[in-house]
Amino acid sequence: MPNPSRLRAAALTATAVALSALLAGCGGGSQEDDDEDLWGQELRWKDCGAPSEAEGGGSAPSPLPDGDAWQCATMKAPLDWDDPEGATIGLALIRAEASGEPDRRIGSLVFNFGGPGGSGVTTLPAFGQDYAKLRTRYDLVSFDPRGVGRSDPVECLDDEQLDTYFQQDATPDDQAERTALVANTEKFNGACEKNSKKVLPHVRTTDAARDMDLMRQVLGDEKLHYFGISYGTELGGVYAHLFPKHVGRAVFDAVVDPTQTSEQSSLGQAKGFQLALDNFAEDCVSKTEDCPVGDTAEDVKARIARLLKDLDRKPIPGVFPRKLTETAATGGIAQALYSKDFWEYLTEGLEQAYDGDGRVLMVLSDSLNGRNEDGEYSNITAANVAINCADDKPRYDTAYVQGKLPEFRDASPVFGDYLAWSMVGCTDWPVAGAADHPDVSAPGAPPILVIGNTGDPATPYEGAGRMVDALGKGVGVELTYKGQGHGSYDSKNRCVQNAVHGYLLDGKVPPANTVCS
Repeated sequence: MPNPSRLRAAALTATAVALSALLAGCGGGSQEDDDEDLWGQELRWKDCGAPSEAEGGGSAPSPLPDGDAWQCATMKAPLDWDDPEGATIGLALIRAEASGEPDRRIGSLVFNFGGPGGSGVTTLPAFGQDYAKLRTRYDLVSFDPRGVGRSDPVECLDDEQLDTYFQQDATPDDQAERTALVANTEKFNGACEKNSKKVLPHVRTTDAARDMDLMRQVLGDEKLHYFGISYGTELGGVYAHLFPKHVGRAVFDAVVDPTQTSEQSSLGQAKGFQLALDNFAEDCVSKTEDCPVGDTAEDVKARIARLLKDLDRKPIPGVFPRKLTETAATGGIAQALYSKDFWEYLTEGLEQAYDGDGRVLMVLSDSLNGRNEDGEYSNITAANVAINCADDKPRYDTAYVQGKLPEFRDASPVFGDYLAWSMVGCTDWPVAGAADHPDVSAPGAPPILVIGNTGDPATPYEGAGRMVDALGKGVGVELTYKGQGHGSYDSKNRCVQNAVHGYLLDGKVPPANTVCS
């Protein structure tokens, strides 16, 4: 199963559309000539077409508010950065050209929205209006990292097989269920190797960071100006480590802790999601009207725990013909906790589930797993597993996880088992993991604005301080947002946005340890 805490909730817009319907009733870049020098290649921008299935499907991006069209292109990069003259890979890019006066343009601002495995080509247009201020001085640019979306996507199971895969019991209670979980994991990983053997060794974060430096040069920028969110902060940190002199103005939001192993990250995220659930429960019972899913915060959480146990024994109808299982419900709850805007859907989903209707929680779970209303999956799960397993050196077996369950359950009665068992996902992966954790030390890099959210479930707040320390003295500048949800800038908090705008647009670094609330 994918680790939900490693997935950026980039599909929230699509989820809102699907939930609204339920409750009420890009790609296309051209390839460059094969004999063109990679560092001298000229991108051939054209209007974006509809996203591929691997990018999530749907319609071509709507024009920008001023009527300008989103433009797409394909950049060639070495498949193997240790053999830069060898085979190449095509990376899908998208941009919105700067809207302000040409003489005020700073350059390109490259976004990575996280995952790993999220398509930047589809996510940037979905949130593009949120970055209108930044567009006054930058071309807004994003991309599908290698192995993702339209960039030679990792392919594992087909849509029908994924439906079955996500119906599995990912929190086994006995030996038979543990054996089944391992067998399903081996089947998934074997399909990845069979279908994507060529690309699997080359999807590490270090590869993507080198791609970004090539992108910087091809876009014509002396420095890489960068906005990384969630896993995008890890990618940005690795880039800063490899190319400290090429870093321009950079913002890290919803910060991954670069000092942790995958086990430590999963345990920290169990605590983070439990904290978010605690905050959701407190918020629900504090409203003037009665909370429909519990009388007290403890009652809300106790009822959720009982629901999950009941679903483990007997799933309820979900999105026909599938059932809402314990695993799907847990994933749906986790997805809703990524944004406070989705707490109302979590309340609605829980209320309906208590009455035997699992549709809302399943729509949320589907969004986490990259499934659209037509039953088609993006490749976010496949890419997420491939990139994490290529990056992370540790491999955990069922005996090891069993020994860790008490610690995970203590961290979170609701999410502990779910996140502990997700650690077996890289067992027997065909590519060795690179390291225990990424190296983001970046001596000589300019200031990087690092924003931590005290209520972030997926990238707990403490990670921001550790990123600042790991980047090195004089590089990381920490800003704290006292809020809820995954990330800070997209909360539209004026203090946070003013700090980001002042830095990216005018080069004004906010004072270290600024606090916004």
